[in-house]
Amino acid sequence: MQDTRHTAARRLAATLGITLAATLLPAFTPIIAHAQAAAGQPAPRQHILLDDGWRFHPGDPAGGSAPYLYDVRPVVTASADGKVADAIPEEAARVARATTPVLKPWILPSGNAFIRDPAHRHARPAAEPAVDAPFARAAFDDSGWRPVTLPHDWAIEGSFLTTGPYGGMGRLKTWGPAWYRRKLDIPLADRGRKIFLDVGGAMSYASVWVNGHLAGGWPYGYNSFRIDLTPWLQPGAVNQLAIRLDNPPESARWYPGAGLYRDVWLTKTAPVHVGQWGVTVTTPEVTKEAARVAWQVALDNEGTAAARATVTTELYALDERGHIAGKAVATAVAPATTVAAGASGTVSGSATVAHPRLWGPPPTQKPQRYALVATVRQDGRVVDRYETPFGIRTVRFDPDRGVVVNGEHIPLRGVNNHHDLGALGAAFNVRAAERQLEIMRAMGANALRMSHNPPDPQLLDLADRMGFLVMDEVFDSWRRKKTPLDFHLIFPDWHEQDLRAMIRRDRNHPSIILWSVGNEVGEQYTGEDGAAVGRELVTIAHEEDATRPATSAMNYAKADMPLPGVVDVISLNYQGTGIRTLPGQFPMFRAAFPHKVILHSESASALSSRGEYQFPVPGVLSASVRPGIGGDPATHQVSAYELFASDFGASADRAFASLDQNPYTAGEFVWTGFDYLGEPTPYYEARSSYSGIVDLAGFPKDRYYLYQSRWRPDLPMVHVLPHWTWPDRVGQVTPVHVFTSGDEAELFVNGKSQGRQKKAPYAYRLRWDYVTYAPGEITVVAYKDGKEWARETVKTAGAPAALQAQADRTALASDGRDLAFVTVRVVDKDGGLAPRAHDRVRFTVEGPGELVATDNGDPTSFESFQSPERAAFNGLLLGIVRTKAGAGGTITVRASGAGLKEAVVTLHSRPAAD
Repeated sequence: MQDTRHTAARRLAATLGITLAATLLPAFTPIIAHAQAAAGQPAPRQHILLDDGWRFHPGDPAGGSAPYLYDVRPVVTASADGKVADAIPEEAARVARATTPVLKPWILPSGNAFIRDPAHRHARPAAEPAVDAPFARAAFDDSGWRPVTLPHDWAIEGSFLTTGPYGGMGRLKTWGPAWYRRKLDIPLADRGRKIFLDVGGAMSYASVWVNGHLAGGWPYGYNSFRIDLTPWLQPGAVNQLAIRLDNPPESARWYPGAGLYRDVWLTKTAPVHVGQWGVTVTTPEVTKEAARVAWQVALDNEGTAAARATVTTELYALDERGHIAGKAVATAVAPATTVAAGASGTVSGSATVAHPRLWGPPPTQKPQRYALVATVRQDGRVVDRYETPFGIRTVRFDPDRGVVVNGEHIPLRGVNNHHDLGALGAAFNVRAAERQLEIMRAMGANALRMSHNPPDPQLLDLADRMGFLVMDEVFDSWRRKKTPLDFHLIFPDWHEQDLRAMIRRDRNHPSIILWSVGNEVGEQYTGEDGAAVGRELVTIAHEEDATRPATSAMNYAKADMPLPGVVDVISLNYQGTGIRTLPGQFPMFRAAFPHKVILHSESASALSSRGEYQFPVPGVLSASVRPGIGGDPATHQVSAYELFASDFGASADRAFASLDQNPYTAGEFVWTGFDYLGEPTPYYEARSSYSGIVDLAGFPKDRYYLYQSRWRPDLPMVHVLPHWTWPDRVGQVTPVHVFTSGDEAELFVNGKSQGRQKKAPYAYRLRWDYVTYAPGEITVVAYKDGKEWARETVKTAGAPAALQAQADRTALASDGRDLAFVTVRVVDKDGGLAPRAHDRVRFTVEGPGELVATDNGDPTSFESFQSPERAAFNGLLLGIVRTKAGAGGTITVRASGAGLKEAVVTLHSRPAAD
């Protein structure tokens, strides 16, 4: 995870003719800087992480009346909550023309590079905006502001809103203006260079100020963007950077987060340089013997005179960590090209790689990658070097089979995830995201849908490295609104820029197989008019990347409606299985579009609370949550028997059957892999969703093992539910359900057989619905092809007596970012989990680490994520420990609770080996 911090060092070393071992990078960085100074010129390209040194302030200057708004917004007179997720999006509200100055004319030009038609690009007004912005001035004293390190989500720190209609957005206040300020020391040697600010993501309506001047901005909170700072910087001086954000209320259906929640970089280049996301790599011809790799390199000349440049391209294999391994496997030198001043040019080329190492999804394939290194020279002098990782693979969409990767049919076993990282909020952390993917991989998942926005690019790096297939998605709404202040307000002005920006940023990731231009958009309901919008977006996607199909996820549009006709792949949300009383739509779409691949972009939306079993258990396959039938309105918990779903959804079992009964479907993306903040259907009094296969803390629900039994058929496994600690149910019927990758199983209660069952067609669990509870133990023995396959025993637990703690990793990097996730179990005297324990537990951390968050997976818990103490939820809770930058050594984590034996975990923090 340290590779991004040393990218500039690597490139500069290469420029100086030096090859660095990974272990030398941290120590070598100052040597490189010294060599650079001795050479009398800066490196051709510097990519400097700006995550340290920021100061943060919520709100605008007190008593100020400056018009900071990007544009006027509709007036929201009443807040709503709990609207069903498949409600019809509404027409946009009419907004009067601004009568006070707004920043929109100065912000719009920031997207010009992504507007195809020059006639539609925006000219920056000659005058400065009529805004008095004291927080943007260099002379402003921000010493009283709070120091923060990015990525930073200020909203996750807030107290939960216990009343009011705020469940949909996670019961955390994410709205209101906020400012970030940071000094930029620009050396005199940078005179004549281009200096850009690269923002991974800022929530939202960002305006970027330099030395009191508005340099630009970007409204959409999920996209990455670049602002040219050069005109307002003063080389040889300390400059002031300020970023204002203005996240609106009523702007999302889930928790959007707040702040500068992704990395921010300063990029320095020569006037002639590779443009933003300016390298495109494709693999048009691939066999086992050879692959043709083709590329285009966009050169920008931001100098005052025409420039003649040459581009040398080298291809290298990457090792598992993404580092260049060995010598170049191919090299090409393009003819010199002349780029006019203020213009751009494109250099194309191709090369053949013998016996290519193909990228593909495990377990049957390996996610092997390459890198393209483009070196730009003027008059023999290196002026830029740009490295682009990529993969060599073929992906084919077969309407009869689904997705075929490198000639192998790969059923999509995917999940949807929102972008929050649970107790860490929206602030992106590589290790937290990697942990989520590891949990999904162990379940058998091989695909991710980015719902419903562009992700942090580092998440795509993880997908590349781990071999997940990705549906990359850009919008949750188009012109019609789902919430009063969502993206529909800026869609008319920004949809082209945002879509092109996402694709240019992401198109070299081999993990991405499909672009999605929308999710459940209101234009499904507007016939040809809506289809015209979809057609425009699909056309843009094809213009930016002709190698991948484009889709839009549909929960309403039927096979005879216009919108499905304009997308390349049919993506159905819940319709395949059938919404409410409507029959499954897979056959109808198959008949109408036999030449198109059909997949379940959202399947199931099953609901449950981990470890919460409710009785009686109905003898159903799938049911909507209702009082006393899967749901408890008093506790706001949903039964963990995994038979219940949202009104528009279905149990996992029913979704499996719909796919198996329509074998031409490409597979599914389950809603959702993890619980997420906000959208807590059916109980909007809660803080987080119930739809995850895994809870918010990262603890698997029972449903996890149902998916594992289907997605990992070769893994010997069996899982039995519920737990067997029911002192209040002695003598009562307590159903036992079993998930197994075997084909039959036998259940024993205190040694007595309850019968042996075999899975029926289109049945995915085994049920003993009339078991009488008696303390002791239950054992299930699973069989496959008549032979014992796996077994599991669950015993009645005693009173809570001790705590057990285990970290997901004990060797950490002392970089101030690495995390250990410490799971604490409340156990009885014999070490068995106490499945109904809610004891309070306190975490303490000693050494070069700090406790950054705690959680227990309870969707109804309003304890602050920053609290060092919280109640266990059904026997489990989580502490998240972060290392301190530059401080190695032993970290001791203690978990203690009244009347419970303490648990201790020892972690070791040391410099990363890169």
